[in-house]
Amino acid sequence: MKIVEKTFDIVSETGRLIIKPLEKSDYESWLDGFESRKPSQHRHDEGKRDMSNCTEEWFRDLVDKHQELAISDTAFVFGLFRKTDGVHIGMVDFSTLVRDNFQWGSIGYSIHNHQWRNGYGQEAVKEALEIGHKHLNYHRIEAHINVDNEASFQLAERVGMEYECTRKGFIYEFGDWTDNLVYFKNSI
Repeated sequence: MKIVEKTFDIVSETGRLIIKPLEKSDYESWLDGFESRKPSQHRHDEGKRDMSNCTEEWFRDLVDKHQELAISDTAFVFGLFRKTDGVHIGMVDFSTLVRDNFQWGSIGYSIHNHQWRNGYGQEAVKEALEIGHKHLNYHRIEAHINVDNEASFQLAERVGMEYECTRKGFIYEFGDWTDNLVYFKNSI
């Protein structure tokens, strides 16, 4: 059974976005996306950060690392780019949780905060779920969302993910074990 396509060949388009693995030629757009961020808007928004260590050489190594993770079926990272001008607006990623009889993965998503309220998150995550089911062959895709991240769980609901449960003490972050809402979408 073929598990995944070569992810560096997967490119998907929506009405306004191109979703694809990062390429070494994406450096300037990627860097500008992060450097254009506003200060953090809430605790789940990393906001503006120091990008001085993110040189072009560092970025080339990052792209290579993403390809290694994809080849090993560990993780799949996709950049989100606006079609009209190539602006990098965020990222979507998948992690393989279990293959075998489960074909189970998780999804993460992030839109640069200066690009919020344009509908990019919904457009990108809806298409990313299609990529996860059709190209990465996940039957079940979960989003693990902090219980106080209302924008994220509202987005999960808008793209057709269903709330399943709250996992107590599920992920170690912010210096503690945090509870997470679990949203899922199965392939049809």
